[in-house]
Amino acid sequence: MNVRDAQREMRFNFLGGFAGQFASGLIWLSAAASSQWVRPGLGMAVLFFGSMAIFPLTQGLLRLLGRPAKVSAENGLWSLGAQTAFTVPVNFLLVGSATLYRAEWFFPAAAIVVGSHYLPFVTLYGMRLFALLAGLLVVAGAGIALYGPPVFSLGGWVTGTILLLFAFVGRQLVLREEAQSGA
Repeated sequence: MNVRDAQREMRFNFLGGFAGQFASGLIWLSAAASSQWVRPGLGMAVLFFGSMAIFPLTQGLLRLLGRPAKVSAENGLWSLGAQTAFTVPVNFLLVGSATLYRAEWFFPAAAIVVGSHYLPFVTLYGMRLFALLAGLLVVAGAGIALYGPPVFSLGGWVTGTILLLFAFVGRQLVLREEAQSGA
């Protein structure tokens, strides 16, 4: 299988990353709400532990949408997706360090980590949209940390909203591509 075919299969089978970003966006918004209306520590726990549920939530949502939620054995990009996903928990060590320095940096630092993890998705899905998503999350995270008001939940609200927006944009692009190709 050549790279373009592998990317196309990833785009179509995973609906341009829709389900993962949708689940992630909801988890981020839940974490922001928990931080704002209960306590910051709960929001941190919701994001950290909720993120562990992204893959099963993604699989379930894709199946509900009638998507295969997997790719063919010949598709070598599957391992890239798995490797990319594991960069987030490893880099949460940096998020923890930033949070120890300044608690309100938790969500902005996590946004930078998640944003940078989206860069390989440009290759994984063959969609430049992920470069824009990555850049927006990194810039938003850095901007909120360095110049934003000291509102603990702000980075969670912004990141969750961006993820949901891009989930629907990516989904629409793939649905349009499928309609044009007769898939």
